[in-house]
Amino acid sequence: MQPRGEETRKQILSAAVTAFAQFGYDATGVAEICKTAGISKGAFYHHFPSKQTLYFELLNEWLATIDARLRSIASEAGSVPDALMKMTGAFTEIIESSRDKLPIFLEFLMRATRDPEIRKATLKPYRTYSEYFSDLIRKGVKEGTIRTGDPDTAAQILVSLAVGLVLQGSIDAGSTDWEAVATNAVRTFVRSILA
Repeated sequence: MQPRGEETRKQILSAAVTAFAQFGYDATGVAEICKTAGISKGAFYHHFPSKQTLYFELLNEWLATIDARLRSIASEAGSVPDALMKMTGAFTEIIESSRDKLPIFLEFLMRATRDPEIRKATLKPYRTYSEYFSDLIRKGVKEGTIRTGDPDTAAQILVSLAVGLVLQGSIDAGSTDWEAVATNAVRTFVRSILA
C-alpha cells in the first residue's frame, strides 16, 4: 500500500492531465485541479509550489518513460542500425502516451518564445535526446556499422524527425499508419548513414 502523501501526489498529477487536456494549461487553475483530484489547495501546495512546477513534473515523467523505453531497446539490439529501427516499433506507444499531453506541450512551446524559464525547461529534453542519439551514432561509428560523419547533425535530424512525426501522428491520428511512416522514414535515414 502506498503512503497517503504519494497517493495524493499521484491524484494531483492525474487530475492535472485530465484538466489540462480538457481546458488547456492557461485556462486551468489550481482550483480546477484540486476539484478534479478531490483535494484541498493546501494539499496541492504541499506537493507542488505552482501549477508550472506541476507541469514540469508531468513533462519529466512522460519523457522518463520514453527514455527508459529507448534505452531498453538500444541495450537489447545487436547493432546501432538495428536499435534505431527497433525504436520505431515504440512509436505507436509514444504517440498514444503523448495524445493527452500534446496540447499542453504545444501551449508551453508558445510560452517558451517569451519566458526564459519555460524555454530552458522545454529545450532540455531536445538537448538530452540530441546527446543520446549523437552518442548512439558515435557508438555505431566505433562498431563499424555507421560511416563517419557528423553525429551531432545526424542526431538533430533524428530528433526533428521524431518530434515532427509525434506531432503529426497525435494531431492526425486516424489518417495514416504513422508507425509505418516512422519506420520508412527511419529506414531511409539509417540507409543514408550506414557504413
